[in-house]
Amino acid sequence: MTKANKVLFITQEITPYVSETEMSLVGRNLPQAIQEKGREIRTFMPKWGNINERRNQLHEVIRLSGMNLIIDDTDHPLIIKVASIQSARMQVYFIDNDDYFQNRLQTIDENGTEYEDNDARAIFYTRGVLETVKKLRWCPDVIHCQGWMTALAPLYIKKAYKDEPSFRDAKVIFSLFDDDFTQPFHADFASKLLLKGITKKDIASLKEPVDYTSLCKLAVDYSDGVIQQSEHVNEEVLEYARNSGKLILDYQTPDNLTEACNDFYDKVWEAEQK
Repeated sequence: MTKANKVLFITQEITPYVSETEMSLVGRNLPQAIQEKGREIRTFMPKWGNINERRNQLHEVIRLSGMNLIIDDTDHPLIIKVASIQSARMQVYFIDNDDYFQNRLQTIDENGTEYEDNDARAIFYTRGVLETVKKLRWCPDVIHCQGWMTALAPLYIKKAYKDEPSFRDAKVIFSLFDDDFTQPFHADFASKLLLKGITKKDIASLKEPVDYTSLCKLAVDYSDGVIQQSEHVNEEVLEYARNSGKLILDYQTPDNLTEACNDFYDKVWEAEQK
């Protein structure tokens, strides 16, 4: 059977650009390992404000930048940057914007408080990745989303971008981490999601106020496979995924993760091709 040869990683954290966490280590090591298995990869993350651009040698990709994304009736310029992890022979693309990422930390500020516009930041990041992949004219077979900041990608890929050549045949996998947020999103979050191809019916499962659980359940709804990436994750979401009939990859130790994911990509790809 045809294997999933191209894998797109939409990731929330990658070390060494941000500090080491379970998520950032997976974001760093898994794409390299999958590439070494012979698959072609592309990797994206937000250009968080605490990333040192000079030290990490980020530079803007002019031919990919310059688009405006409209969120909540406001234009937000999309800036694309790139850097290389030389030891891994791996490029990382960064989604940047002055309003959402510059001079700000990751999902919480220096006082440990979650940013009030994290919902809009998640929308911008997801749409920024998908628009950039379109410009690259690259057609991934499998799209692996890691972290709640990527939870909108399955919805957008399956609905708003379903007819785009880059995503038409792609299968989507969502990884569940132990990364709950506590501050519910703004009351108008659902309306901000609406794009051509997305109707209110498509997001009817989002119950206000939108919290971590309902956001991740939405990701499960539009994914083809779900990975329990952390040993301890939100039990309600995990049970929802198990009851959904979607393919599930149970928790793997770091030593087993590469082989398990490598096999899971093909399993998801082949199941959807039947």
